[in-house]
Amino acid sequence: MKYITSLFIALFISISLFADLRGTVVDENGEPIIGAELVWLNTVTGGVTDVNGNFHIRTVEGNNLLRVYYISYQTDTIAVTDTAAPLNIVMREESIAIKDVTVSGRAAATITSRISPLQTQKITGAELCKAACCNLSESFETNASVDVAYADAATGAKQIRLLGLAGTYVQLLTENTPGIRGLAQNYGMEYIPGAWMESIQVSKGTSSVINGYEATTGQINVEYLKPNTQDPIALNGMFSSSLRGELNATGGWDINPYVSTGVLAHYKTEQWGHDGNGDGFMDIPKSQQANVLNRWYIKRGDYTGQVLVRGLYDERIGGQFPSAAKGYDPYSIGIYTWRADAFVKNGYVFDPERGTSLGVIVSGSYHNQDAVYGRRFYDGAQGNLYANAIFQTNFTDEHKLVAGASVNFDHYTERLDFRDDVSMGDGSMNFDRQEVTPGVFAEYSFNYRESLSLLLGLRGDWSSRYGFFVTPRFNVRYSPWQWWNIRGSVGLGYRSPNLLSDNAFVMPTSRRIVVTEELAQERALNAGVSTTFYIPISGRELQISAEYYYTNFFESVVVDMDSDPHAIIFSNLNGGRAYAGNAQIEATMEVLKGWTMTLAYRYTDVRTTIGGCLVEKPLTNRFKGLITTSYVTPLKRWQFDLTAQFNGGGRMPVPDAANPLWDSEFPWYPQLMAQVTRYFRTWSIYLGAENITNFTQSNPVISATNPWSGDFDASMAWGPIHGAKVYIGFRWALDRAE
Repeated sequence: MKYITSLFIALFISISLFADLRGTVVDENGEPIIGAELVWLNTVTGGVTDVNGNFHIRTVEGNNLLRVYYISYQTDTIAVTDTAAPLNIVMREESIAIKDVTVSGRAAATITSRISPLQTQKITGAELCKAACCNLSESFETNASVDVAYADAATGAKQIRLLGLAGTYVQLLTENTPGIRGLAQNYGMEYIPGAWMESIQVSKGTSSVINGYEATTGQINVEYLKPNTQDPIALNGMFSSSLRGELNATGGWDINPYVSTGVLAHYKTEQWGHDGNGDGFMDIPKSQQANVLNRWYIKRGDYTGQVLVRGLYDERIGGQFPSAAKGYDPYSIGIYTWRADAFVKNGYVFDPERGTSLGVIVSGSYHNQDAVYGRRFYDGAQGNLYANAIFQTNFTDEHKLVAGASVNFDHYTERLDFRDDVSMGDGSMNFDRQEVTPGVFAEYSFNYRESLSLLLGLRGDWSSRYGFFVTPRFNVRYSPWQWWNIRGSVGLGYRSPNLLSDNAFVMPTSRRIVVTEELAQERALNAGVSTTFYIPISGRELQISAEYYYTNFFESVVVDMDSDPHAIIFSNLNGGRAYAGNAQIEATMEVLKGWTMTLAYRYTDVRTTIGGCLVEKPLTNRFKGLITTSYVTPLKRWQFDLTAQFNGGGRMPVPDAANPLWDSEFPWYPQLMAQVTRYFRTWSIYLGAENITNFTQSNPVISATNPWSGDFDASMAWGPIHGAKVYIGFRWALDRAE
């Protein structure tokens, strides 16, 4: 009997040690929150909520502090006193205009999932408010992984880099539909205002196959404000010392218990035409943009539906000041863009217990752009249609399957005319093309307790231009201990090259454009490994992460600016080598209550074969250092943010040996940004400065005094074009509860 009693006690203790906690996560309106992440403090043990907001996670012996994360909601830490009873959690939306007295916590600015096999960062509204963040291109100043820089020195176009490679290798989505791609690649990041964004998700390496095959180095997905959760009226305005002004007006309203609608409106103008270096060219073109979006959201029972439409007009006028032309025609730049896009989403949950559901997404866009660059005239249009049907179900708590089919259609008409051009003479280049790509996919995920997560994806697609191809991808997360995470990923990525839109810097230059052959589909293998340590220190947590990603190209478009200083030569890799290696280490901690700090360093090695030799890719930073610090006062009425960047030097295209007009290398340079925010009950004001060090690239426009010569070149931007800038802005919102 004594033996049986001892055995019973031991069994009871073992069951208690591995007890489960069940519960529900909802918002303030009682609506379930799908995908909220729950993790025991200073561990990687936890889980996510299902389609009904329910969760079922294991407990951790001696740990009763449960952290709850979700995009655009305040991160909460809950002391769990009774694991046997169901736990009901109500999450509060984060608010830019922090209320007096009522706010007791601070929203997490950047969230990295501890339990997902994907290496994904969620940039929330709290992070976006640390800087002016007028659009998507300005949303990564405090992020170590993503670089944003000017694509050239004349048009104001910005490009991103992830894992050392251009943004063309990053799949840019808006709410998991095709977003910034094709002709929108050059200026599309400025088409998404910062005040419209609920959050940004940045995934490194090859991610899920559900959204397609194009994510070679990663995926960036933007979530807009949702009509059923956003404020009924909100205003956001900004004005800077460069005479740039912006105004955003947003609102969301419930039509009835099942239907809600939201409107997002944006207007921007910048009309100074500043010339800080005195070379006679505008550093940043004069510009204006009008942008309007409307969304309808339907939620009734197990059915969810959405309809979104958006229209945009953008114009940029730059180039040479007439006073600098000295008797000849000034070099003028004018870029005029019209864009419309829309999507329809329908989803139905058949079995909430097993998470069985079917979703259908249909989206379309039309993009038209007319432009003049001196004596080069561009006319381009792109129509896109996309559909994706997604079925998912959970076999058990550990096994999940997602499968479906998609089709993508692109139609391009592009023409570049030359009229008395110094290097191209009179003539034209035509790049009209059409591509239809249907495909099927399946993705299996496996979760073993909290220690192991696997994600295996496979898709097959057929392109009307390139034939059939297969995209396998694999992601894994392993946690040998609660304070240590290890992730790995490997997979293929493909993309169809778009010569002019991918390389728009060929426009504001006198270089000859040489295309030696028909460009092949680009294909690359990306593999990466990362590790994260969660170290408890005096009741707080220090996160240290390290990662390495390697991208190897089997086929790639080679852009040769070395062989001839007066030409840009495009060709295929043709058996040569091209790769990018990217190593990064980052540490983040709340040093004191309200004071957080991030330190990061990244080294990049990007090489490609040019002229039979494997050389460093030009105009690519070799390293980046980042220091960010943010402090919120105890009463949460003041916030102070400071960001310092240290951008590494790199190689320039080979100059003309007989008449070198630029150096063979560019130096490293610092940048410093700061912002102070004062919060009131329903509104806030902020004052900030960018590029406080006032560092600018010297001689950004080659032969600026003689733009009609064969030496003129504005394509070699590697650093800031505009000097120090001061801005002031405000945010006001009428809370949904008022």
